Amino acid sequence: MNMEAKMASSSSSSSYVVTSSLFSFCFVFSFCFFFSSVSSASSIDLNYGQTFAHCIGSHSSNNLSNLVYGSDDRSFSTVFHSSIQNLRFYNTTPNQNPQSIITPYNFTHVQAAIICSKKLGLQVRIRSGGHDYEGLSYKSDVPFIIIDLVNLNNVRVDNKEATAWVQSGATLGELYYHVATNSTGSLGFPGGTCPSVGVGGQISGGGQGMLVRKFGLAADNVVDAIVVNADGKVLDRQAMGEDWFWAIRGSGGGSFGVVVEWKIALVHVPNKVTGFNIPKTLENNATKLVHLWQQISHQLHEDLFIRIIFFVVQDSQGVATIQANFNALFLGTIDQLVPLIGSSFPELGLKAEDCGEMSWIESILATDGISLSQPLEVLLDRNQVQKGFFKSKTDFVTEPISETDLKSLWKVMLEGSSEAGVMLWDPYGGKMSEISESSIPFPHRAGLLYNIQYFSKWQNGEALVEERRLDWINRVYNFMGQFVTKNPRTAYVNYRDLDIVNFMGRFFFISFLRAVICLYGIL
Repeated sequence: MNMEAKMASSSSSSSYVVTSSLFSFCFVFSFCFFFSSVSSASSIDLNYGQTFAHCIGSHSSNNLSNLVYGSDDRSFSTVFHSSIQNLRFYNTTPNQNPQSIITPYNFTHVQAAIICSKKLGLQVRIRSGGHDYEGLSYKSDVPFIIIDLVNLNNVRVDNKEATAWVQSGATLGELYYHVATNSTGSLGFPGGTCPSVGVGGQISGGGQGMLVRKFGLAADNVVDAIVVNADGKVLDRQAMGEDWFWAIRGSGGGSFGVVVEWKIALVHVPNKVTGFNIPKTLENNATKLVHLWQQISHQLHEDLFIRIIFFVVQDSQGVATIQANFNALFLGTIDQLVPLIGSSFPELGLKAEDCGEMSWIESILATDGISLSQPLEVLLDRNQVQKGFFKSKTDFVTEPISETDLKSLWKVMLEGSSEAGVMLWDPYGGKMSEISESSIPFPHRAGLLYNIQYFSKWQNGEALVEERRLDWINRVYNFMGQFVTKNPRTAYVNYRDLDIVNFMGRFFFISFLRAVICLYGIL
């Protein structure tokens, strides 16, 4: 059996409670796709939708009107577009749209979808939260169906064991809400910062957030999983074996089956955490502070995470300038944080009044720009993020960029400043440096200073606006090539960017090798 067939057999305020204008763009971590074997077109009924629905009906006693949506159904468009977050892919060409969408309520529906798609020679796309940067969880150039996991969103928390079973269709917001409320705030989970992102895509690609230096990635904290393989078999960790279990955590998801549920290890968080958001412009010594941050951020106490978010803003004279927001989360109180910063990063000039104390779950709201006056139940709203057109790119850095080169970077960012996006620099070190690069298929570990995300989001769908936005992000990305990892230029898989040829970067040297061994050995 060749590899393809084997794959077919195997998913600017200084206050921390920042305004939504700074964090209304939700950073997107999810994708899942899964290849099903493709039969010759001549042997397939060309009316895929009706044939697929008929096949599902033979495997399910449920009312298909609430389960399967063919492309000619009146509800199809609503269901298809419901969780598409990137409006660049909202109006795909007809031949890129799915033949059918199935929204399973239980594992047997997933089994039926896999069996029927395989029988009909249809590819499968698995959609968790719909945040895939390049839309690969809901579009394809060959006939396919979508398994939309929106209804598989159950979260079961075991406080005594400090674990939870979470289904892949749950959002991070739903996960965080149930973990915090069921543990009275004593437990948390180290995932991403955008509550509307789907758990399935987040974990399968790694999943980094503001607890990454203390507890590692979301995928580092997975202890079991339930997978439906291409034969329709439901497997847990013991049944799938350690190689398969290794492959589904951090590699990008989908290729080794549909992960319908994850068992995760929860982490203990203090009653109070502290955050701050300190903006510094070029006139306020931003360049020197950024240069210094590069040298120390990965070496700070692991309870402290300080990232930088770069914006193009207008100064007091109305002239475009760079603003660097030092945005932080500390697992402790203000009284503990201020002297810690005073000894490790005194140049930042942090004062107690710059900080805000809150619970860990409240920090999720604050980081996403949601007012703390909102009830926690806002985290259960899958649609609270504003959809838009966006593009992202990503890099990793191993050596500090000099002040001279930072000044050159500012000039590049200021070109076409009216269409500028943002950059996020997320520090590594801490727990990330302690975990082996082969522990899971996420090799970005020791030796890295920080991860970069280049991000541009806009609301005007005109072609000229998109052209200018893409021009800005490409110029900044191209300029940064001299300062980031090389041979290969590595990338974080959850910040997918199809512009680059070898997107998976170093993954192919270490993780993909083991994945291929896993593929031939157990699938």
